[in-house]
Amino acid sequence: MQEFYKKSLFILIALLAADALLAVLFIFLSQPTYTLSPAPRDGIHWEAATSTDGVLGGTSSVRLGESGPGKLAFDYRLTKAAQYPFAGAKFVAKDEKGNLATADLSKYDTITFLARCNPADPMMLGMTIFDEKISTPGQFITYRSPGTFFSCNEHGVPVSLDLRRMTIPDWWFFQMKLDLSSQGYKLDKVTVFSFGSSSQTPFNIDSQVEISNIKLRGHDYRYLGALVVILLAGWILFGIWFFRTHARTLAASVNCRMKKDLPLVAYRQLTVAPYRDEEKASVLKFIATNYTNPELDLERVVAGTGANRNKVNEVLKTELGMTFTSYLNKLRLTEAARLLTEKSTATVAEIAYSVGYANVSYFNRLFKEEYGCTPKAFRTLAPRQAPAGEPGPAESAPSKIVGSD
Repeated sequence: MQEFYKKSLFILIALLAADALLAVLFIFLSQPTYTLSPAPRDGIHWEAATSTDGVLGGTSSVRLGESGPGKLAFDYRLTKAAQYPFAGAKFVAKDEKGNLATADLSKYDTITFLARCNPADPMMLGMTIFDEKISTPGQFITYRSPGTFFSCNEHGVPVSLDLRRMTIPDWWFFQMKLDLSSQGYKLDKVTVFSFGSSSQTPFNIDSQVEISNIKLRGHDYRYLGALVVILLAGWILFGIWFFRTHARTLAASVNCRMKKDLPLVAYRQLTVAPYRDEEKASVLKFIATNYTNPELDLERVVAGTGANRNKVNEVLKTELGMTFTSYLNKLRLTEAARLLTEKSTATVAEIAYSVGYANVSYFNRLFKEEYGCTPKAFRTLAPRQAPAGEPGPAESAPSKIVGSD
């Protein structure tokens, strides 16, 4: 059984390690990230550009600074010339030929970045999304343009925004003659991410903005579902293997223990050769014929054989290598094991009483310590030692003991 438990522990540790690695991998896969980068990804790259109110007759100005993967820097100056003043910079989706493209970002739901600007100023993030039902390719005014606001200062503000809960401005619905309740939008055809001024941006002031570490983040719960299924399958398989192998190993251990223990019983050993030392033979025979007496102890053996305590202990130590108590329990438990396999109708309590135990709980504890399982489990695991009605070794022993005198 020790080897089985060592093997089980090794497999358990390996399973826990594999589960930890799988958990890290699948959790990582369940949280995909996307960077707005000039480098192509899925045939799309993001090109930095400026955006002002010049198309509306405004005079606001923007100068693009150092930009790269996940970074957009620009300087701007907002003026009042246009009805709706605006200045900022944006990332535009382009295909491999440099033409306007759309990116499917539907598996992402959050955008995070670090916003640094001088002077401190609330700013706006907007998206431009192509809608097949109402949009005209290339005419951004017909695209849905959800947006939201974020704080920005010279020290840098970590920003996290929900891409699915932005607001489309009312004027766009009037322009497109759409119902104001039609606020829904999808992220499957995104064309532009823009960062720029808000309605609270001061006029005629030079401002510097740097948006860095821009990442889109999502949650793909399919990986978490797959992780749960794999973990459950692994533990179920381990459980099946453990209980089946444990049962087989325990059965083998019980059978091995029975074969080992039966020859150790004194009333079996006494039939091998007669003892010349009558006092020694008397001690062994007395214990072998009275071990079922619940009140049997060392004092009764001394009284019944006439030998002194030292002689009794010497005999048991020399012949069997056991103390009186351990040998007495060995006799009783071995006989109990035989009865459990041969007398299927007898209860555990009846067998316990028949071999000399007045306390069934104490018997159960000793039996489990000896055979590694409870008496009930032993009865299931151990094979029958003799056909029904045929006397077992204990039943035939007393007559042999008498003959060896």
